[in-house]
Amino acid sequence: MFKKSYLFIVLVLSLLLVFAACSNNSETNSESKPDADSDSTETSKEPVTYHLFNAGAAGKDLNTNETTLGKKFEEETGVNFRLEHLVGDLNQKIGVMVAGGNYPDVIVPDAGIDTLLDAGAFIPLNDLLEEHGQNILKAYEEYLPMFTSDDGNIYIIPFGATVNEFQPNPNIDQGAFWIQRGVLKEYGFPEIKTLDEYLDVITRYAAENPEIDGMKTIPFTGLTYDWRFFAFSNIPNHLAGYPNDGAVMVDMDTHEAKVYADSDYAKRWLETLNTLNAEGNLDQEMFVMNYDEYLAKLTSGRVLGFFDYGWQFGNATNALRDAGDPDKEYMALPVVFDESITDQYLEPPTFTGNRGVGITVSAKNPERIIQYWDNLIKEENQKLVFWGNEGEHYTVNEDGRYYQTDEQIALVENQQFREDFGMTTFEWSWPRINGSFSDGNAVEPRRQPEVALATYRDGDREYLDAYGISTFAELFSAPEERPWYPTWSANVEQGSPQHIFSERSEEIIKRHYARIVLADPANFEKEWEDFTTAYRALDVEGYEQFFTDVVKKRVNGEW
Repeated sequence: MFKKSYLFIVLVLSLLLVFAACSNNSETNSESKPDADSDSTETSKEPVTYHLFNAGAAGKDLNTNETTLGKKFEEETGVNFRLEHLVGDLNQKIGVMVAGGNYPDVIVPDAGIDTLLDAGAFIPLNDLLEEHGQNILKAYEEYLPMFTSDDGNIYIIPFGATVNEFQPNPNIDQGAFWIQRGVLKEYGFPEIKTLDEYLDVITRYAAENPEIDGMKTIPFTGLTYDWRFFAFSNIPNHLAGYPNDGAVMVDMDTHEAKVYADSDYAKRWLETLNTLNAEGNLDQEMFVMNYDEYLAKLTSGRVLGFFDYGWQFGNATNALRDAGDPDKEYMALPVVFDESITDQYLEPPTFTGNRGVGITVSAKNPERIIQYWDNLIKEENQKLVFWGNEGEHYTVNEDGRYYQTDEQIALVENQQFREDFGMTTFEWSWPRINGSFSDGNAVEPRRQPEVALATYRDGDREYLDAYGISTFAELFSAPEERPWYPTWSANVEQGSPQHIFSERSEEIIKRHYARIVLADPANFEKEWEDFTTAYRALDVEGYEQFFTDVVKKRVNGEW
């Protein structure tokens, strides 16, 4: 939001910088100072340290020059960052900053973005990018309208512009119905497409194997804890053949957005769970266990099936893999309601324009920060961030394709190495690229088919061969083009009708979905009607219209 008071602040700061430059034509060395406080010229590489606060991800507080890559980038630009990550409540932390008008030099604001923008905390980057950020502008060229504010200014640089060719993940890190692989082997590796086929297999296996390793078998469970409840409430949308567009599904022809929480799809799914529960095939702790307890159940090897997003249970996946029994690991399946539905679990190319990193009004010589970012986003440096050093961390074959030997995989997957080298520091929360490099190799090793193939063990290959596929993602349909995707990235301001609807509807859904699923089947219809009455008391039509407008604008190239 453009504010006159904000322009005044920027003008005053600009004049102060001019006066400071006139009175001191040499840059002060700030190595001994915690934050940037020196006057710089365009070509200066005098050491300077900026304070970067990251509200969007947990991490280790450090100076970037304590890592191998950070030291290299400092030598190239003279810039170092003192990283601070969020501890405690985000709103409280941001509120203190705004109240005092004193900010770190750089902020990754995450959910605090609207508060900081409204407070005029970020400076416009347009002129700085034109003068010092040509590599950034080139990488983000087609996305610039998506994160340019209504006043014509760019305040935030999002993460992950897709350049060259989009590279899907050979493995599933997004939503899917997961099944313990040994269940598939037991029944001759059946092809499973529909929900009925999926549930038939796991309930039959549970009946034949009531215990696994001395523990009671859990046919089906789910994740419902805290903010992760979306992993449960999103399921009807996926079963109906839609990707994760948030709380709405978008018609491919009319581009109208409709909520699905009280749709026939949701009712069908909840009634299925209600039946599973009545039959004793549903985890009785599904609505009360926390996240750690959920992961512990998956790791135990007694859960046969569940729905979740792959990135949410990576620790359980790794634990099962380390245990050395490939039949206890889970395989992703593109389950839908009916054969006529094409699954859309694989995400189309996405770009989230309302999350990123910005430079605040407290930063002196902000051109030094832009110069650093512009250097970071160069292709040769992005290769270092994601792949490391050629010959040491990856190998290039005669066709120019990147791959990793077993020894290299073991090295780059070592957490201590990743931290020391700087991969964990620089792989996210900075201006960066997605997609592929100019030589055709994937930016991220996990999206390089040669790397995925090299990580597969004999146990993996047994299942891949049984289904006639080379990667696990090949079971899933290709994503259809959705130029608006994802709608959940739309800028919903705190306190707006859409924000209020989201909060109230989430409360209603959480409360009623559990009652519906756990009810006596004879009371299912009553519980469903109680829910729909409470849900429709909200401004559903206003919420749908907001996102319909968002979709149609994006289809027309307006962001």
